[in-house]
Amino acid sequence: MSTTLARKDTVERNWYILDAAGTPLGRTATEAANILRGKHKVDYTPNVDCGDFVIVINCGEAVLTGKKLEQKVYRKHSGWVGGLKETKYKLIMETKPEFAMMQAVKGMMSKNTRDRGALKRLRVFPGAEHIHEAQQPVEWVQNNGGAE
Repeated sequence: MSTTLARKDTVERNWYILDAAGTPLGRTATEAANILRGKHKVDYTPNVDCGDFVIVINCGEAVLTGKKLEQKVYRKHSGWVGGLKETKYKLIMETKPEFAMMQAVKGMMSKNTRDRGALKRLRVFPGAEHIHEAQQPVEWVQNNGGAE
């Protein structure tokens, strides 16, 4: 039995839309990360970037479950002494929810050059409108634990 391996020059990239309205932030980010890596394809090859483009809409309506909205904190450090900045996710979800989605997807990707390149194919929008109608994206149906 032979194994089909994808090559960089034969990869066909499609566009998919993920709707984050009413779904948990992490579940939507997991779906987006799997599509960006190409794990949904039959000829998925771990060492080849064979993922697709992902458009995530309605990030402002994504849900954080439990007490995460009040307790979860985004931290960044400038590198200088005393340079730690902390921001609660309640403020992030109110002001720039697309940043929260980008950080969630980035955290679920591998930390290597292949997946950093895959993050460039992620488009995130806070509302229902997006600017990629010309690419004719297909609506992605999120699965909740079962097979698609």
